[in-house]
Amino acid sequence: MPGPTPPPPLPTDRLQFAMPPMHGSVEEERRYRKERLAGALRIFGRLGFEDGVSGHITARDPEFSDCFWVNPFGLPFRHVTVSDLVLANSDGQVVDGRYHVNQAAFTVHAQVHAARPDVVAVAHCHSVHGRALAALGEVIEPITQESCAFYEDVALYDAYTGVAVDAEEGRRVAEVLGSRKALVLRNHGLLTVGDSVDAAAWWFLSMERSSQVQLTAKAAGRPVLIDHRMASATREQLGGDLVAWINYQPLWQDITRSEPELLS
Repeated sequence: MPGPTPPPPLPTDRLQFAMPPMHGSVEEERRYRKERLAGALRIFGRLGFEDGVSGHITARDPEFSDCFWVNPFGLPFRHVTVSDLVLANSDGQVVDGRYHVNQAAFTVHAQVHAARPDVVAVAHCHSVHGRALAALGEVIEPITQESCAFYEDVALYDAYTGVAVDAEEGRRVAEVLGSRKALVLRNHGLLTVGDSVDAAAWWFLSMERSSQVQLTAKAAGRPVLIDHRMASATREQLGGDLVAWINYQPLWQDITRSEPELLS
């Protein structure tokens, strides 16, 4: 005998699906970017990306486009709240906030923001696997579905000149990055950008994991590369900032539900 008739599918407009919000005012957008920045910093802290006072995520202010919100110098990522964030101008001078900023790191961020008006956020930390990949002078290779998101969209800054302390060094980094979303700084670490804090943070997370997979695979043998056609097609599917934003949302929900005080 035939079984019971299954219920009909629900209309798709009744199902929830997160998309980047539209903002009604500059103030609303500023608050949104600051909340996402504080959340991203806490996630990076959870994952051990912090190394002393090294590491930054910056978010362009929606009104003052040459000013950027950034984590306070010396404050642990895991403790950052929205009210702790610092606004600095392109010269690294604090214009709003209670803390100093890391001038050496901010030099690079400011130049990347200046060269890329499409970029809202820049992420750079001294993560373990990113540094290991950087020590080899390698970029992400198309050996997994996730790594294909970086195919022909990551560059190598093939130099090490010590701690970046001048604008010229930052401009060289920005020039090598070009229009790409990611950069391997040789003997240093990873840098990613995005049209939202969520996207830049996701690309850094994904790039760090891809670095780990690549290093592990090469330690075990010879990875099989995905061919150019399929790697390019996969990048077109997975490599956009909107996809990165969507991928990041479970992390955002987790951090805000478990640590809601970050929004204060």
